[in-house]
Amino acid sequence: MLLFSTILNLSDKINKDAFIDIVLKWNQSAKYKENIVQGVSWNGEKNIKFGTDKLSIEIIDYPEKDILAVRHEKITSGEVVWDTDFVVNFAERKISIRLDRTFSEDALEMNAAFSTPHFISLLIEHGYLQDDQDLPVLRDPIVITDCNLETVQQVVRNKEYYELPVVYVAKDFADRDPLSISWLASRLKGAAHVLVEESKEACKKCTEICGETAEEYGAVRIYYPSLGVNRKRFLFRSATGNMDVRLEKVIRHVIQYWNSQRMDILYTWQGVNSSVLSDNLQNQIQRLAEAESAKQSAEEEINLVYEEFDEDIKSLQKKVEELSKANEALQMENFGLRAKMNASDAMPIIYQGDEEDFYPEEVKDMVLGVLAEALNNTEKGTRLYDVLEDILENNPYQHLSDERKQRVKNLFKGYKTLTGAMKQELISLGFEISDDGRHYKITYQGDPRYMVTIGKTPSDNRAGSNNAGMINKIML
Repeated sequence: MLLFSTILNLSDKINKDAFIDIVLKWNQSAKYKENIVQGVSWNGEKNIKFGTDKLSIEIIDYPEKDILAVRHEKITSGEVVWDTDFVVNFAERKISIRLDRTFSEDALEMNAAFSTPHFISLLIEHGYLQDDQDLPVLRDPIVITDCNLETVQQVVRNKEYYELPVVYVAKDFADRDPLSISWLASRLKGAAHVLVEESKEACKKCTEICGETAEEYGAVRIYYPSLGVNRKRFLFRSATGNMDVRLEKVIRHVIQYWNSQRMDILYTWQGVNSSVLSDNLQNQIQRLAEAESAKQSAEEEINLVYEEFDEDIKSLQKKVEELSKANEALQMENFGLRAKMNASDAMPIIYQGDEEDFYPEEVKDMVLGVLAEALNNTEKGTRLYDVLEDILENNPYQHLSDERKQRVKNLFKGYKTLTGAMKQELISLGFEISDDGRHYKITYQGDPRYMVTIGKTPSDNRAGSNNAGMINKIML
C-alpha cells in the first residue's frame, strides 16, 4: 500500500557518492534505533546490500540510464513489510521518494502524526534541492505580502507553473492563523509549498487576486499543479472549527494528490530493479547467441556457456516476470487512488454496520432518504438544516428505494393473482415466492426477517394496494 510519494528536482551540488553518503547519514540518524541498519561499511560499491533479512539497505546502480536506487526495508514481527525507496535520475536531476507497506486493515487510514520523511530535511539542509520556479523547497512557511504579488498571481492563475502543490493560508478577521503554520510546513516539506499572509493590511491586493470574500477570511486553499485536479478550499469557522482537524484535512489532501499521480516506472524501485535484471538477461541472451553462432568451430565452448548461463537465465526470467507483475499492481493501485480521490474529498461521517447491501448502495440510499425527509421537515436558517443540506449536496441521493417501491406498486395495481410475468418481475427485484396453500409467501433476498403473506385470489379490490404497501413498508 503506497503511503507517500513525491518527485523533487535536484541541484548540481549532488552526485552519486554524495547521495549515498546522505542516505547512510539518514540511516544512522533514524528516530527509532530499531530502524537503523547496523554494520554498514560502504566502500564505493554501487550494487550491494547491508543488514539482515528483516532490516536492510540495498543499493542498485543503473549506469546505462545514470540512475541510482536505494531501498530501506523493514519486516516487523507481524510480517508487515515497510519499504522506503529513493530513486535518483542524475540525467534528469530528479529524485523520487516513496513510502510503502504491505496491506493491513488500517492501511487506508493516515497516522495523525504523519510527516513527510526526514530524508527531505537532510536534502534541504545540504542545499541539494532545486527551487520550484521562484519558490524554494523548504520545511518552513513562506510569508506573503503585496510585494509577492507576482508569485500569488502565478499560483492562482497558472496551474502548471509550479511542480509542487501550493497551500495558501489566509489570516482570519483578527489577523490570526487558522492553524499551526510552522507545523503544517514541516509535515508537508517536499510535498507542497506553504504560503501564509503576513496580515490582511499587507495583503489587500493578494486578497483581490484570490477572489476572497469576508466569509473566506482564515481560509486554507490548495492549488494543485494539474489541470485535472480542482483547487481545494477549507473555510474557517471559529465557533466550531478545530485547528488540528483542519490541519489533518489539508495534509491528507496533499498526500492523496501525490499518491494518485502516475509515476514513470524508472522512478520506482521495482522499475529500476526490473530494468537492470532485464538488461542483464538481454546481455546473457546476446552472449549465448554469439556463442551459438560460433558453434561449428567451438562446440566445447558452447556447451560451457550453456552450463554456465542456463540456470542464470531461468532465474532472471522468473524475477523479471515477478517484478513486471508488481509494476502492474502498483499502476493499478495508483489508478485506484486517483479514482478514490476524485470520487471522495471528504472524511466519512459514519461507518456502515453489519447489515450488507441487498443491491448496490442500498444502505447508503436508505440513509440519504431519511436525511432528505428530515431536511423537508426542518426549518431553514437553522444549523440542523445547513448540516443536512451539506451532506445531501455532497452525497447524491439517487432514490433507488423509491424506484423499487414504485415498481412494486405498479405490479400490484388491480391485483387478482400472481401471473408468470409478475413473478419474474418480483424475482428480478430480489423476492423469493413460495406456495402456501391459499396464499403466497414472499421473502426478500432470502432473509426470513422480511416475509409477507398475500392471498392467491383476493376478493377485496384494495388487496393489490394493501399488498404493495405492506411489501414496501417491510422490505424497501
